[in-house]
Amino acid sequence: MYIIMAQRRKQDSSNGTNEYNPNFIVYRKMESVIQRMQDEKNGVPVRTVKSFMSKVPSVFTGADLVQWFIKNLDIEQTEALHLGSLVSAHGYFFPITDHVLTLKDDNTFYRFQTPYFWPSNHWEPENTDYAVYLCKRTMQNKSRLELADYEAENLARLQRMFSRKWEFIFMQAEAQAKVDKKRDKMERKVLDSQERAFWDVHRPVPGCVNTTEMDIKKACRLNKPLKTKKQMAYNVPGGRISPSVSESDLRTPIEELQSQIESYKRRLDRRKYKLSKIADLLITSCQQYAEYDALITAPEPSNPWISDDTTLWDLSKTMSLRDVPIWRVKRWGFSLEELLMDSLGREQFGKFLAKEFSDENLRFWLAGGELRSTSLSQVPEKVQEIYDEYLAPGAHSPINIDCKVLESIKENMQDPGRYTFDPAMEHIFQLMKSDSYYRYLRSDQYKELLNPKKKARFMLRKLPSIGGM
Repeated sequence: MYIIMAQRRKQDSSNGTNEYNPNFIVYRKMESVIQRMQDEKNGVPVRTVKSFMSKVPSVFTGADLVQWFIKNLDIEQTEALHLGSLVSAHGYFFPITDHVLTLKDDNTFYRFQTPYFWPSNHWEPENTDYAVYLCKRTMQNKSRLELADYEAENLARLQRMFSRKWEFIFMQAEAQAKVDKKRDKMERKVLDSQERAFWDVHRPVPGCVNTTEMDIKKACRLNKPLKTKKQMAYNVPGGRISPSVSESDLRTPIEELQSQIESYKRRLDRRKYKLSKIADLLITSCQQYAEYDALITAPEPSNPWISDDTTLWDLSKTMSLRDVPIWRVKRWGFSLEELLMDSLGREQFGKFLAKEFSDENLRFWLAGGELRSTSLSQVPEKVQEIYDEYLAPGAHSPINIDCKVLESIKENMQDPGRYTFDPAMEHIFQLMKSDSYYRYLRSDQYKELLNPKKKARFMLRKLPSIGGM
């Protein structure tokens, strides 16, 4: 099997596969560090450990490796653990008793991978190779070689996929098992663990990242054709299988696109809401806004586009409570959005909130809206002003937001922009919509503006204060 793999690897390298892999530079950097680790004098101490009635050859502990990182790379312990886990995930060294390729700062034993299995060789194993490996594992009566649950599932899946040539696969596995038995016991232990680690990289444990797949962002930056997971499956006989991929995923690109098109068509036919409910909502909306549609209801006093009388436009913009028409006040009750779009409505809503000692919510929301139209040169200063006024510890007008939203704002403050406060604005808007807005609609202040008789009495009560001004 490995002779065939070597031939395939040589062919891939001659075709220039390395040039198309954006991770090649990263691999080379990792390998330079690995070579330093394997130095006889200054590298990680590798030794043979004696255990009960057996020996564990060519191993080192995770604690030794972490200390080597700290000493030779001048990094902290947390960084050493993170870097070691990344290198281990690419298969350059591995724990001898665990399928999860990560580094632990303890006495867990690790072993270096042979350069033959390094990812920089850039050859992708086929499913038949994986099937041979799993078959061989089932032939060896060793507890350390027993198949894990996900491996047993993969073996059953592969057996269904390659049912016609399973006899050939089994014969290959049997031949390899006979060759392995002729090897020295210590050498066989090392090779078994290295082979298992190789497959842990290319067929990882469910939930672990497959580091052999190319990052799409890097591929796009290099303007190179990207081999996706499914595309890689089509380039090898039988496709590629992993613990997270089912047989239904092993389809050609045309079949995959056709499947997606059919799925989207079914979604178009599937209604999220009942048609009768949608019709009722549409009728209600049309009836609600019919009074404000000049094509349905004749506007009063007249249509400015026909009569050249701009009284209607003046009434739409007036800030005088005495002159504001009832139809304009009635529209405030449609939604909070309608209320805040009207300049007089915003003013009256702000006065109501001031009575309830919560006007800082509206002022913050309006300040966030002004920020979106601020010139870029003034944005950082404006952002800091809003933060100091409403969000900073000991702010003059603190608003009520949860800690999650506040943390999001603090992250946005590191690179201030026009949309820095969007999470808090959305939170405050929903707060006003669900609470303050409905209380305003039930308040005497709004009802007096909505009722012409009450409005007259309301204005009479206001006259002394206006006269005093």
